[in-house]
Amino acid sequence: MESEKVGEEETVIVGDYVEIMKTEGKSKGMKSKFSKLFWHGGSVYDAWFSCASNQVAQVLLTLPYSFSQLGMLSGILLQLFYGLLGSWTAYIISILYVEYRTRKEREKVDFRNHVIQWFEVLDGLLGKHWRNVGLAFNCTFLLFGSVIQLIACASNIYYINDNLDKRTWTYIFGACCATTVFIPSFHNYRIWSFLGLLMTTYTAWYLTIASLLHGQVEGVQHTGPTKLVLYFTGATNILYTFGGHAVTVEIMHAMWKPQRFKAIYLIATLYVMTLTLPSAAAVYWAFGDMLLNHSNAFSLLPRTTFRDMAFITFGFACTPLYFVWEKAIGMHECKSLCKRAAARLPVVIPIWFLAIIFPFFGPINSTVGSLLVSFTVYIIPALAHIFTFRSATARENAVDQPPKYFGRWVGTFTINVFIVVWVLIVGFGFGGWASM
Repeated sequence: MESEKVGEEETVIVGDYVEIMKTEGKSKGMKSKFSKLFWHGGSVYDAWFSCASNQVAQVLLTLPYSFSQLGMLSGILLQLFYGLLGSWTAYIISILYVEYRTRKEREKVDFRNHVIQWFEVLDGLLGKHWRNVGLAFNCTFLLFGSVIQLIACASNIYYINDNLDKRTWTYIFGACCATTVFIPSFHNYRIWSFLGLLMTTYTAWYLTIASLLHGQVEGVQHTGPTKLVLYFTGATNILYTFGGHAVTVEIMHAMWKPQRFKAIYLIATLYVMTLTLPSAAAVYWAFGDMLLNHSNAFSLLPRTTFRDMAFITFGFACTPLYFVWEKAIGMHECKSLCKRAAARLPVVIPIWFLAIIFPFFGPINSTVGSLLVSFTVYIIPALAHIFTFRSATARENAVDQPPKYFGRWVGTFTINVFIVVWVLIVGFGFGGWASM
């Protein structure tokens, strides 16, 4: 990775191959220590912060809205269910990443100045047709994910200061978010991901405590679910909540020891549930059916200093798009940060433009979840794992063998088939119908 400085060499084991990664030297200068503390992050903790920050983000504010569509019981159960499904497919993606990287390293391919992405994993393991499908779904999802993040940030600022309308705030905040072009890779997201999770945690507990202190509104009703359209719209929004691992490969690649990623997403999911379950349940308990007309939970809570401090960060979803664009124009391995930043601007502009056109994000979450997330992070990874290891030879030579508690290969394939069928019918089929 280009952000690393030449210094002493550290040996990192990934699967059954050895990669020599050059880490920064042990300079005792203040600048070097500051950079190492806030900028160079490749540990399991950095990966955990990135996964947890990216997983929930702006969807946190729409989960109470989903609970009003689903009802309390379904809302809780579907969060637990899709949390497990999302953790499983993130695990499957990590297995495929290690398999691809192992094969390429055996061919003496050097990735030190190249960030591996999901479409490249599909290309290396299954060929160009899988690559093209994966690239199309992944880029479209990340584009709209970035748009939704930007809309959510502008919407939050609007509730803090309504002297300007939401579109004007989107103009302003879009310009601020364009500075993410200067972040080289997820290896350099240490302080950003830490702050992101800190603010997400604060926002979740603010929603919980403020709703409990506010109490139930007079005549509160909890009638959900009342219509199939609303039910599957809410369910698809929760599918989206735990389908934020379209950036899993990039986060893994930023780690010093990617093979340690396997359980990180599950642990991040468990932590995220400590935020999403209490906040969504508390807001729905307090306001009930009023949420059906308020997709952003902030709109129902009284304006206070504590509410104005809540914030959702932006940047994770657009970074992989930067990498794809850099590779398309031949700038990915350029060592000049300024040149790469300038080359990334054409990616920021359409995100900014779409966010200004569509200044609402509740219904968009469900639509993106059903039409894009369902394939990008559930169906395609599960199918890719099945096809990659469909032959006895491939299973025999696999870098990572499925553990006994998953039922080895039979159990793993069974879980993958279940995910494909469930998400295709419920997530894409019913969810797409309801969202559209």
